[in-house]
Amino acid sequence: MTDMPADIIRQKRVVLYSHDTLGFGHLRRNMLLAGALKRMDPAPDVLMIAGMAEAGAFTLPPGVDVLTLPAYGKRADGSYHARSLGLELKDLARLRSDIIRGALKAYDPDLVIVDNVPRGAQSELDRPLAALRQRGRARIVLGLRDVIDAPETVRAQWLKRRNFAAIRDWFDEVWVYGDPNFFDLIDEYAFGDAFAAKAHFLGYLDQRKRLDGMAATDLPDQPYILCAVGGGRDGAALCRAFAGATLPAGHRGIILTGTQMPATARAQLEATVAARPDMEIVDFLAEPLPLMQGAARIIAMGGYNTVTEALSLRRPTLIVPRTRPRLEQLLRAERLSAKGAIGMILPDHLSPDRLTAWMAGPPPCAGMGQDMLDMGGLDRMQARARMLLAEPAPLEAVA
Repeated sequence: MTDMPADIIRQKRVVLYSHDTLGFGHLRRNMLLAGALKRMDPAPDVLMIAGMAEAGAFTLPPGVDVLTLPAYGKRADGSYHARSLGLELKDLARLRSDIIRGALKAYDPDLVIVDNVPRGAQSELDRPLAALRQRGRARIVLGLRDVIDAPETVRAQWLKRRNFAAIRDWFDEVWVYGDPNFFDLIDEYAFGDAFAAKAHFLGYLDQRKRLDGMAATDLPDQPYILCAVGGGRDGAALCRAFAGATLPAGHRGIILTGTQMPATARAQLEATVAARPDMEIVDFLAEPLPLMQGAARIIAMGGYNTVTEALSLRRPTLIVPRTRPRLEQLLRAERLSAKGAIGMILPDHLSPDRLTAWMAGPPPCAGMGQDMLDMGGLDRMQARARMLLAEPAPLEAVA
């Protein structure tokens, strides 16, 4: 009997790339997408390519593996550096690019989903994606969150970084994880007809899917308010204000700092919290969603994942958005606050007294954001992935 060709009988293969420099949002989004891909029938193999050491500490969806790259760090002004290795930035970028290119060649994926940055951090995807396109078999998708930055900034940066050319040359589709009725990325940024022809608005990603099949989690017996700052690199001011605030009677405070908070800021925070029997610090949770689900209220920064987590769980939420070096969090929080879906305090107005007042006052309408927004992104992502995995790559992509 003649064996069937391996490319006919083998399981489909998907790669999810995220560059991961500040916080865990890109990584968590790809983990959510990976879980949805594994719920498909038939389910593809899924390999995540992640850009920070913490990726290995997260609980991955069953049947998903991760390749962890040497990490970039990101300074307050948005510039990059080597987070741990003593390498020049250009040498680290070259190392990461070589690793990605080798992984894609060996794994030979059918579908690659790039998160947020068309050319990767420091253009590290240029050679890998060009080689993949020349090979001619994989479909390549760019996934974007709802808000990127201020329109004038985005347009200038995308032109400077040649993102439009990258999308034209390498990408089959662009998936927007958002609702155009809330923020129409194409119109807001004047991305043009060529971009629009490849773009699909999928809807927001319902984070509750992460809870499916999860074992019961021990939570505090008394009501608690959660303060969460993602990776924690720029969350010290919010944590300090929360640690100095007065909690509602009978409530406990939990501060989820992340692993990236500077050591001095962390030590100062620990000293403050040590004097408070009604408050505690947790530095890292592989899966914080049950803790968020059980919270009476959430106080957090305004990244895409954090906001969609709070809206998905219908938790009363106060957002203190990052305003530098990007306006992404501010723009998202302003629109949601104007609709009454969340509360918002600007960083310049942040104080323990302001947090105390919000915690004592009436909460925003929990669940209003979920009711107002299209949250069907994961279902539509599965549909688009299923279609792309079933189709051959375009003939013009083959060199």
